[in-house]
Amino acid sequence: MPKNKSHSGSRKRFKVTGSGKVLRERAGKRHYLEHKSSRLTRRLTGNAEMAPGDAKKIKKLLGK
Repeated sequence: MPKNKSHSGSRKRFKVTGSGKVLRERAGKRHYLEHKSSRLTRRLTGNAEMAPGDAKKIKKLLGK
């Protein structure tokens, strides 16, 4: 039986931690940054944890 492949788009966007949490990047920090306040761009920095219902779907796509 062949190995299951993980969803390549999801693999690039999400990361699963050792404890099983799914991390994602925050939206809105790619372009038009000169129009956004510094306070907003700082707030969008870093990773966020996925909601439990969505995390379940993402783990299925990643084969976890």
